[in-house]
Amino acid sequence: MTASRKIPATVITGFLGAGKTTLIRHVINHAAGKRIALIINEFGDVGVDADILKGCGDEACAEADMVELANGCICCTVAEDFIPTITALLEREDRPDHIVIETSGLALPQPLVRAFNWPEISAEVTVDGVITVADAAALADGRFAGDEAAVDAQRQADEMLDHDTPLGELFEDQLICADMVLLNKTDLVDEDRLNAVEADLKTHLRDGVTLVRTSKGVIDMAALLGVEAGSEADMETRASHHEREHGHHDHDHDDFDSFTLRLPAEADREAAVARLTDVIKRFDILRLKGFIALEGAGARLAVQAVGPRIEAYFDRPWAADETRETSLVVIGQSPLDRAAISEALRLGELAA
Repeated sequence: MTASRKIPATVITGFLGAGKTTLIRHVINHAAGKRIALIINEFGDVGVDADILKGCGDEACAEADMVELANGCICCTVAEDFIPTITALLEREDRPDHIVIETSGLALPQPLVRAFNWPEISAEVTVDGVITVADAAALADGRFAGDEAAVDAQRQADEMLDHDTPLGELFEDQLICADMVLLNKTDLVDEDRLNAVEADLKTHLRDGVTLVRTSKGVIDMAALLGVEAGSEADMETRASHHEREHGHHDHDHDDFDSFTLRLPAEADREAAVARLTDVIKRFDILRLKGFIALEGAGARLAVQAVGPRIEAYFDRPWAADETRETSLVVIGQSPLDRAAISEALRLGELAA
């Protein structure tokens, strides 16, 4: 198979809550007849992102075209999980026209892109582009910023924060690997601060990388799925901090912790969201997502939180065979106080 006939794959990466799932919803809803296979890489054992996508109600997002890798970070399970998944897609009679891969917000994209050089898939699939989604509002507020030194200085000045953080470095690695950066949620930031964020981001990008402003993940599909970068053939310029310092490609996520919590149905929506907001602030939780079951409600309440900002909306009706319970994935810097967080949520403590 010639390079021009290879199936293109788009890798969507970016920090927690930057808008990757919203972007993929946009791709699904504007597929224009193109058969798109989705590979969703979750951090945690509740398939939140895949469930959100399956609830979109669009013919293009058939459940058979969605694969969730539930064994943690893609880049840590390439041989055992990712390669067999791609191989299975290639063996289907109705092969996809395009493959879209959403990585965990905690994952380095470099090992995943490098995996496309494996003999099992290199002749038939190419990385059309690595798309890094960045949260303009968070960056403007100094959270998950590309300037690691500035982030470290801010945290050193606050005795209540964890000073030994890898977040800035990981964000830089996602920028370094990108072929296109989507500066999302620009509608939440004024022009002056947006220009400052853009100027900072550009200092971390490789030559020729496109930076695009977006709101709610809206972008022209021809631009997003037509980069034609062949990223897997250009790994030398995309090396992560860890690779440059140590000269090898393995890594771990010991600096992050996550756990899943299941709770009974809640009586009141506003009280439930207020309680989540309080717990997130008290325990400095980086990311919280999942579904809340509300008593008397026929649909589940999807929740997505990045830092103190929470979005809550009814995504779809409960299925007849589903257990109506609250399921939440909590992600933060290690170690999370799992017992205290769980107790606060179970007891229904509200902010004073």
